[in-house]
Amino acid sequence: MERERVRWGVLATGGIAASFTANLLDMPDAEIVAVASRSDASAKAFAERFGIPRAYGDWSSLAEDEDVDVVYVATPHSAHRAAAGLCLEAGRAVLCEKAFTLNSGEAEELVTLARSRGLFLMEAMWMYCHPLIRRLKALVDDGAVGDVRTVQADFGLAGPFPPAHRLRDPAQGGGALLDLGVYPVSFAHLILGEPSEVTARAALSDEGVDLRTGMLLSWESGAHALLDCSIDAGTPVTASITGSQGRIDIPHGFFYPDRFVLHRDGREPQEFTAEPGDGPRDSLRHEAGEVMHRVRAGDTESPLVPLAGSLAVMRTLDSVRERIGVRYPSEG
Repeated sequence: MERERVRWGVLATGGIAASFTANLLDMPDAEIVAVASRSDASAKAFAERFGIPRAYGDWSSLAEDEDVDVVYVATPHSAHRAAAGLCLEAGRAVLCEKAFTLNSGEAEELVTLARSRGLFLMEAMWMYCHPLIRRLKALVDDGAVGDVRTVQADFGLAGPFPPAHRLRDPAQGGGALLDLGVYPVSFAHLILGEPSEVTARAALSDEGVDLRTGMLLSWESGAHALLDCSIDAGTPVTASITGSQGRIDIPHGFFYPDRFVLHRDGREPQEFTAEPGDGPRDSLRHEAGEVMHRVRAGDTESPLVPLAGSLAVMRTLDSVRERIGVRYPSEG
């Protein structure tokens, strides 16, 4: 039986929007009906590139398009509150890129708005939708490594990024933490939940954003997570989970893994691999599939990427920024 098509609008035209759109085009139950940008030229160029029928040079026209079932918000995170809020106010379901917003206050506003309207809202944490990450989570929950003691994860890019780049721009929520650090923080939350204590140190740029940040998250169980992110030093981009009875190692690209290895005391290492075709960007396809499944079912959120979890991650990111002294202009 053919599934009902879900009609998408794409808000923004940058690199992640292009990657997501390319994945949607390969999905028979997805239809992209419109794209919006703050620039007519950018919207039209994107529409021509991907064969999208309607291009809008403003966000409101997309939000008010009755043919759109769900909007994918792919702006810089400094604009997520405004863009996603506009779409929710107009009655559209929303998939909003990570970091969910600039801070937990903005995230709370979006969640409250979506719930008051009975609308679907999800943070685009594609890592959580990856089949191999879901398998890893199930193994940990089933006690494969015993009681979790430590989590390690890092994500750093060598750059260098010039001062004019969005990653160095405080007005766009620049810095390593919200763009890259959200992955290791979200990974730690997936395994252990929200921490009870946050410690962090960072090196800041002349513009006042974090070039690199190290974090120590602690839980009342005694578990802790050592996390790192950087926009001026390339890191291995690995992760590991160590428990009382074993360890799981994820090699390079932990948030879109092609394999992980389970080490258990007294046993040979066991390797788990991704299905053929599950490449780095295929997590976007799994993410889109989860959204469409939920929208068709009339659900207002996803159990894979629950809104309570996104709010908890934003609270942790707020705590890290408070400790490293990063505040964005819009926050006063």
